[in-house]
Amino acid sequence: MLTVRELVKDNATDINFTWLAGLQATDQALTNHPGRASADLVGHLNLIHPSRIQVLGAEELAYYTNFNASRRLHLLEELRAGGVPAILVAEDLQAPEGLRDFCETHDIPLLSTHIDAAQLIDLLRIYLGKRLAPKTLMHGVFLDVLGVGVLITGESGLGKSELALELISRGHGLVADDAVELSRIAPSIVEGHCPQLLQNLLEVRGLGLLDIRTIFGETS
Repeated sequence: MLTVRELVKDNATDINFTWLAGLQATDQALTNHPGRASADLVGHLNLIHPSRIQVLGAEELAYYTNFNASRRLHLLEELRAGGVPAILVAEDLQAPEGLRDFCETHDIPLLSTHIDAAQLIDLLRIYLGKRLAPKTLMHGVFLDVLGVGVLITGESGLGKSELALELISRGHGLVADDAVELSRIAPSIVEGHCPQLLQNLLEVRGLGLLDIRTIFGETS
């Protein structure tokens, strides 16, 4: 499960959000339903898809402020009824007071950022695609060989780590040993990672636990 708090924290460097209202709803969950792409979790203001993160740029705010107070409230009620997880105001635009009050009253996270609306959506789609991708954990050694991910698998004692050490000594890179985290970030793309606790470590029979970065340098 991913929360709004985690989204803000994970993107603090690239996006730098500012809370405007709904701070009490920081643990609001961003859920992805089966069969729904992670990219569908965020987009421009759209009442047809109220359950995604709604991004307001200049055009969306102009559309919203063009209505009278009654119609604006009806629009916000539709978003709330549809389960909107958060509303983001882009381009450092001023959020209307009525929008702030509504989000504060109904515990809807309202945040702003200086980033352009289209760029904000692109950044969040990439982030959500990776963060919410289907994941699995496999036993083996994962290497970067000439820019291609290579996963060495097999029973214990077959020499996976010894083979990996030989490849590393020839200039190839270690990604993960023993526990390999695999994420399907696109229909035909699988990305491999190493658990934080095992970063840069390779266990070789007879040698013990080796710190590959210390032995072979930063590029290993």
